[in-house]
Amino acid sequence: MCGIVGYTGKRSAMPVLLSGLKKLEYRGYDSAGVAVNENNKILVSKRDGKVQGLIEQIKTDENVDELEAAHSGIAHTRWATHGPPTSINAHPHPGPESKVILVHNGIIENHNSLRQKLESQGNVFVSETDSEVLAHLVESCYRGNLLEAVTEALQQVEGTYGITCMAKDEPGKLVVARRGSPIVLGLGEDETIVASDASAIIRWTRQAIYLDDNDIAEINGAQVDIRSLTSGSVTRTPSEIDWSPDAAEKGGFEHYMTKEIFEQPETIRNTTRGRLDAERGTSILSGLNLSPRELVDIQRLLIVGCGTSMNAGLIGEYAIEDFAGIPAEVEQAAEFRYRNPIVGSRDLVLAISQSGETADTLAAVREAVEKGSLVAGLVNVVGSTIARETGRGIYLHAGPEISVASTKAFTSQVSVLLMIALKLARGRRLSQARGIEIVQEIKRIPELIEWVLETNDKIAEVAQHYTNYQNMFYIGRGYMYPVAMEGALKIKEISYIHAEGYNAAELKHGPIALLDENMPVIALANKGAGQDKTLSNVEECKARSAPVLGVVTAGDKESADIFDHVIEIPDCPQYTSVIPAAVALQLFSYHVARLRGCSIDQPRNLAKSVTVE
Repeated sequence: MCGIVGYTGKRSAMPVLLSGLKKLEYRGYDSAGVAVNENNKILVSKRDGKVQGLIEQIKTDENVDELEAAHSGIAHTRWATHGPPTSINAHPHPGPESKVILVHNGIIENHNSLRQKLESQGNVFVSETDSEVLAHLVESCYRGNLLEAVTEALQQVEGTYGITCMAKDEPGKLVVARRGSPIVLGLGEDETIVASDASAIIRWTRQAIYLDDNDIAEINGAQVDIRSLTSGSVTRTPSEIDWSPDAAEKGGFEHYMTKEIFEQPETIRNTTRGRLDAERGTSILSGLNLSPRELVDIQRLLIVGCGTSMNAGLIGEYAIEDFAGIPAEVEQAAEFRYRNPIVGSRDLVLAISQSGETADTLAAVREAVEKGSLVAGLVNVVGSTIARETGRGIYLHAGPEISVASTKAFTSQVSVLLMIALKLARGRRLSQARGIEIVQEIKRIPELIEWVLETNDKIAEVAQHYTNYQNMFYIGRGYMYPVAMEGALKIKEISYIHAEGYNAAELKHGPIALLDENMPVIALANKGAGQDKTLSNVEECKARSAPVLGVVTAGDKESADIFDHVIEIPDCPQYTSVIPAAVALQLFSYHVARLRGCSIDQPRNLAKSVTVE
């Protein structure tokens, strides 16, 4: 949620700041702003709307020469929490006398009491944001040393933050801090770039330092001094960003989402490369850092995640119980710590998060660690908080995912979960021969996706028939039930059509009352256990005049004839068919949204990385 960029160094700050904002716009695009420190004065430009509007505004600003000459500055693109997306609520926010200015991600939970305290001292607030309260608080503590002022102010703050601050009288200096909201420092030659996401810095450098919670850093050019708010000076080791700037570009596609859908054969190859042992019929998951004896000792898996990651976890639950015979449960991460979950030392808690920064999932990780469980992360971002705090886990290696609606991260998550299920199963009673079969089927997944991608034009034709509906049901059974939920989520996210995913058996227990000619049903009816029951449910839908679209196995003409329209996927076992089925529904959602004229990569009200509760 929200994007932060900061720069101090030898070059003009503005190109770095605006380039970074464009890369981070997927994290928030309600409003944007920039502030630079030039000639011992702070110049600010901000507005509602997207970053391009800010860029155009800067070109006509009366202070454009000074804005472009500055060598230090901060910038922000916002996803609104406190107050609507207006230019007044946009960041950066100054203190009452503009001695200090800052950008902030997160939520200051005690902002009301802080606001009242500051108002009693004569401060006047102009925005509705909690972030302006933090700016006023820092300035109230400022006595010529920005680092000391930020440190003093943060001692009074409850909540989460990733902040970057400047002071008018300390040109070239930035102070950054984090608690619960990511901050990365890009280390260049005689310069440092601050960002909330590595995608904003890879154009300039591959060397990065990821701050930990309660870290505070003073930066001046290439000089970086990192301390802890609680324990003094600390050392943070730089790491190498392992993907190229081109990975975050559209590459000739109209939208990032299309590019990321079509990247999935390669991303699955990257996810599984070196992790499948075809001779022994098992998977190699050294990142779990668990011995065979420790793996056998695991009695239960608890999978925690939100949104798409939770849907991937539900598929993992089916596979783990199916292959390994171990009880597996999926918990909505936001509820995990609040319901006092029963977990113990022989449980493995698997936290799934594309960004590795999802606030609810991170909170679940900390609760599980507190209760003495083994905890592993399944994330896509090296150096992310969940990766660091779990200390064990598996990276997806899916590359940067820019479109807000997750596609390639989801299929990579599912692929890893299948490998985890296989690894656990081979340590129990799954035979080598059966393990080899499963390895070969997992290796086929990229080819299965390529098969679906070749039907893109046909899926686009089918989508034309479903663009004018305002509600939909998605149904499936077994492995296909979570796919139905994920398909419904995708159509909601990018086309703004209300959709619900149900187990096909559940439809007649209430929702069927809503069926008529204006309520289409998308049914996952490919070959596998429960297909005949799903087809019976489809007949019940047709009897209520509902249009029905079927996702069916190629060549299954008998099933296809039941539906008004069909999307085909290749013949494969159900545990791998979830991925081509999901890709087909990604394409369907994309084409429906495109035909409806929706903002596909940046849907309204959504942000990519949800770092607040």
